[in-house]
Formats: sequence, C-alpha cells, structure tokens
Amino acid sequence: MAGEAWATLTSLGGVALGGGLSFLVQRTTQQTAARLEQSKQESVRTEARRAERLALLERFITVAADAERCAFSRPPEWVEGDEWHAPTQAVMNRFWVEERMIRVLFPGPVHDAARAYFLVLNGAVWQGLPEGRTVGEVIEEPHLKFLDAARSAL
Repeated sequence: MAGEAWATLTSLGGVALGGGLSFLVQRTTQQTAARLEQSKQESVRTEARRAERLALLERFITVAADAERCAFSRPPEWVEGDEWHAPTQAVMNRFWVEERMIRVLFPGPVHDAARAYFLVLNGAVWQGLPEGRTVGEVIEEPHLKFLDAARSAL
C-alpha cells in the first residue's frame, strides 16, 4: 500500500511539475511574442512618422522657394490687388501653414529655426530689404540654420 501511495504521489508530482514548467514556457513565449509585436509596431510607427516629416520638409522647402521667388520679384512699389500681390499672398499663406505644421511634427529647435526663416523671408516679401542688402544675403543664414536643424532631427 505504501508503494502504491508513493507511485501515485510521484506521478502526481510529475504531472504538477510538468504542468508548471509548461505554463512557464507558454507564458515566456507569449511575453516574448508580445514584446516582438510591440517592437514591430513601434518600428512601423517610427518609420511612418519619419516619412511624414520628410514629406512636410519637402512641402516647406518647396513653398519657401516659391516665397523666395516672390521676394526676388517684389516690385519697389506695389498695392493690394495688383498682379504681384494676389499670387504672393497665396504663396505666403501656404508658407505660414507649412511653418505651423513644422511646429506640430518637429522638436522645438527645428520649429524655432523654421520660424526665424519664415519671419525673415516674410519681411523681405512684404516690407522689402534694407538698403544695399539682397534677398540672398538676408535669407541665407536662417535658411541654412533651418536645414541643419531639420537634418539633425531626422
């Protein structure tokens, strides 16, 4: 009788130990799979954010180039409603929107550089330039600072 009890207890202990080990292996496997899935999702999210930032940078640089052309073609005297004003106003409105989007998607230093670039170019378009200065001279430094800040944020 004692031998049968030992056999039963040993068998029961083996089943309990096997079940416990099986539970631990399944739990570890589930945790590993969950971490891997989370890592994949984070990687996809990071890549999507990077692509979104690159698209915004392309739009910002494109509209900034349009704004630069407006500054270069600024007549010495203009009034609202003339043929230079209407398309320039549309370009500068798009430029302002893209500058705001930089604030949404990029860190503060990138937005600060974009804002400085926008303000200098906006001034060159609407108020003109100080005597003896060219558009290129006025916008070069803020333009390069913006590009450097954007590159470091990517």
